[in-house]
This record gives sequence, structure tokens and C-alpha cells, in this order.
Amino acid sequence: MLAHTHRNRPRRALDVPIPRTALWGGVMAAALAASFMHAPQALAAPEDPRTQECEPEEDAVPKRQMRAEWVAGVENIDWPTEQGMSAEEQQAELVELYDGAVDRGLNAVVVQVRPTADAFWPSPHEPWSEWLTGEQGGDPGYDPLEFAVEAAHERNLEFHAWYNPYRVAMHDDPSRLVEDHPARENPDWTFSYGGQLYYDPGVPEAREFVVEAMMHSVDNYDVDGVHFDDYFYPYPVDDEEIPDEDTYAEHGEGFDDIGDWRRDNVDTMVREVSEAVKASKPHVKFGISPFGIWRNSDTDPAGSDTEGMESYDEQYADSRKWVTEGWLDYINPQLYWHIGLDVADYSVLVPWWEEVAATTDTHLYIGQGAYKVGEEEGPWSDDPRELSEHLHLNQDRPGVHGDVYFSATSLRTNAQEAFEIVQEEHYAHPALVPIDPDLGGEAPPEPTVTGSEPVEDGLELGMAPAEGSEPAYYAVYAIEGPPEEEPVCGIGDARNLLGTVRAGDDGTATFTAPAHEGEYTYYATALDRLHHESGASEPHHLP
Repeated sequence: MLAHTHRNRPRRALDVPIPRTALWGGVMAAALAASFMHAPQALAAPEDPRTQECEPEEDAVPKRQMRAEWVAGVENIDWPTEQGMSAEEQQAELVELYDGAVDRGLNAVVVQVRPTADAFWPSPHEPWSEWLTGEQGGDPGYDPLEFAVEAAHERNLEFHAWYNPYRVAMHDDPSRLVEDHPARENPDWTFSYGGQLYYDPGVPEAREFVVEAMMHSVDNYDVDGVHFDDYFYPYPVDDEEIPDEDTYAEHGEGFDDIGDWRRDNVDTMVREVSEAVKASKPHVKFGISPFGIWRNSDTDPAGSDTEGMESYDEQYADSRKWVTEGWLDYINPQLYWHIGLDVADYSVLVPWWEEVAATTDTHLYIGQGAYKVGEEEGPWSDDPRELSEHLHLNQDRPGVHGDVYFSATSLRTNAQEAFEIVQEEHYAHPALVPIDPDLGGEAPPEPTVTGSEPVEDGLELGMAPAEGSEPAYYAVYAIEGPPEEEPVCGIGDARNLLGTVRAGDDGTATFTAPAHEGEYTYYATALDRLHHESGASEPHHLP
């Protein structure tokens, strides 16, 4: 079967699917039709009303695209890479990782802050994570979540806090948990399966506790997103049944099928988190990165023309419903399979997910399996271009709003060459994060370029906000030649976007533009934290 993709558990799950008989239907044609109905943020016009008069150049590069990487804490995959590092060492490691993300053209990070019913912040509900110090409950000497959020924002990276809702431990021995661990104090909330310990999604008190524990960080930290990956009910283990028959007997009233009851348990948790996030901070995004196959079309006519494991039936994760019900701001399916794979073809799954999202306000980001580059047989091992080819395919799917890569370490190790190709062919210019109108927000007024000064690395530009406005950050553009007469059409083309810079506490910022030969005019725009962009500043012309 096609099984788990993220490597945040003791053993690698199978990545080679067991074929099933597939009935290839009309999903591709339907998805193609849907793509014309769904207007992508990546191609949306800038917010400056003056640019509405502009005729876009045929070769203009879209400037809105989610570009993110997962930063896994469990088993010290990405950060911190070792247990017991000092606070200074952990902080330096994360800064280096973030700086690498910026250098690679990314604009967001998805950082795991609750890997195993533990916390990367001083939580009143759960112990400090063992992945920080090597000892569950051990104080790391600082607040990792606070530092991680602030360091991301300093580099103008969106910060999505990544939680695993139900996994309690990578082992199944409750006595190894700290004495006051909620799972130890409430053993009836848990079950053991596949050598690991989980909260039982069917126990209402456990679900309520999990939501409360996660929401503490949303309530108290300046996160931009709440993120789950693909763990709900555990991935199936051969010859082992989930031991929740007693829970079903106690709480399953109204359900004739245990599978329907399990799906309802997960649906309830997803819906409750969605409601809690919006009640606490309406601007915070809620997204999930499920296993890439919902159901196969030979099981369900609404499914994809694939033949792999079905998360609906095996994990009780009705990911399609979460989108169609409007519970998510984004869906980020893990499509870690190569183009042309018979049982799970990337080029089949992308349009299927695009069709699912097309009639909703849910953004579609694609989960990319950078960890497989050079480590798998077939195209992932033989062709460093496979990752770039995924993005070429995405460019032809207007409902795809960006990509998220698993994981940060892979982009600087096994997938380094492959990602250099991605950078050259797709990320040669910066990108702004797509706008989700449902989250509110409003573009600030146009800022002012306060001046410039030559420096060793180029030109230092100063920006200041309009009186009374508080932008989150600025975008800086360089357009060749003298100032454009209004409208300023050039700010709609990513080729003219030099980059972004976070506003300081007083609203001002300084941006170092690279050295240019010839005559250029510089413009700045102001953006709120939800990426609504002002019109262009007055030109700053340097002959």
C-alpha cells in the first residue's frame, strides 16, 4: 500500500504502493474544467487600483505563491538536530535554518511545536518536549516557540505552528512519561498501537483536552497559522486492530459502523479547532497536510484515479469533507510520488485536489517530498529534475497556490541539487504569500521611500509608513529606466520585486537593494500581515 510519507516516526513507512484494480474515469477532464473556474491568487492583479489599467506583459512572472518548508522536531529531524543543546546553540541552529529558507526563496516555515503530546513552549497542560533537552519535562532555559516566531518574523517568514493532535509517545510504555503527564493520569484516554501510544480520538474528554492544549499556544503567541500533518487515527499495522471497541461501545451511539464513528471523531476535532482558531484570532490560518489519496475511484466515484492506500478508510481522515465544509483555510496534500507512477501519479492527483478546492475558498498547496530525492529508486533517485518538473506541472494548474517541502534538512542535503534547479527555474524572483480574503485585513496606505545611501553591497533604501498606519512589512521594487507615468505597471511583475523587509517597532524599515548598472527607479509598497498590498510609493529615481 501507499503509506506514510513524513518520516516522523521510528521506521520509514512503505512508499511503494500495492496495486489495486483502478477504473480510470473522467476526473482529469473534470479537473481541467474546474481549473478555469478557480481564479488563483498567484495570478491575481496587484491591489493598487492604478494598476488595474495595466496590460500585463505576456512573460510577466506571477508574484504571489506560497513557498514553505516543514521543520520537524520529532526525533530531531530538523530542529533541534540534537537533544541537550544549549539555548544559544538551539537558537543559532534555527537562525541558520531560517536564513537558508530566505536564501532559497521561501516565504514561510511550518515548525513542529507539539510533536508527541509535549510542548516547545511553557505549557500549563503538557510537559516540555524531550526533543529539546533529552528529558521530558526538562526546561530548555528559554521559550523556543517565542524565539521561533520572532526570528521568523524578523526575516518576514510566515510562521505556521505544526501540531500532532493524538500521538502521545514514540513508544507504548506510559511509565516512561513524566509522572504528571495527562496521558499517565488518564490512562482511559489512551491506547497502544503499533508500538506507540496515542490519545483515543473517540474519548470526548481526550479530544477536548487536545484542542485546549494546542489552543494555549495560539492564544498566547503571534503565530500566522495552525497546521496538522497526516496523523489522525494511526496508519494501519499488519495484523493489528485499533483497540477502541470499548470506546465505541461507550460513545458510539448513533453509528452502526465503527469506521463512520471514527471519521466523525476526527471531523469533530477538525471542526472544533477551526472554530477555536477563528474565535481566538480570526487572522490565523488553519491548514492540514493529509495523506495524498482520499479515496480511489474504484471505491468511490468521487475519488482519484489511483490505486493506493485510502486515508478515508485507513486513517478515518475525510480530508475532502474538511475542504468542502469550509473548515480549512488551506489544504496541503502530501503528493510525494513521481509523475507517471502507475498507482499514484502526481499528474493525476494535482488536478484531482484542484477540483476539490475549486468550488471553495480553501487554498491548495502541494506537499513536495524533497526527502525522497536521491534516496528512492526510480525518478527520485535518477533525475534531479523531478522536483522542478512537479512545479512546471503546477504552473499549468491555476488552482495551485504554492508548495511546501518536507523537509528543511533535505533542502540542504540530499535534495540540494534538485532544489537549486527549482530555484533557477521557478524561484529566481521573490514571491508574496497569497491573499485569503476570508481572513480579513486591509492594505495600508502607500509608504514613503525616505532616502537612499550607497553601501558596499548595493543601495540602502529607507521606508516609512503613512501617518497613522502600521504596516507589517514592505515590498521593494526596482524598475529599469526613469519613473513610470501612472499607473505603475511594473509592480505587478515579480521580475521587478527585489524582496521584502519587516517593519520595525516604529513602522520604519531599511532594505539593501543589490547593485544595479544603469538607470533604475525604486518603489516601495506597504503590506499588512495578511499580505494586502498598498499602491506604489512616489518614485525614488537614481539616474
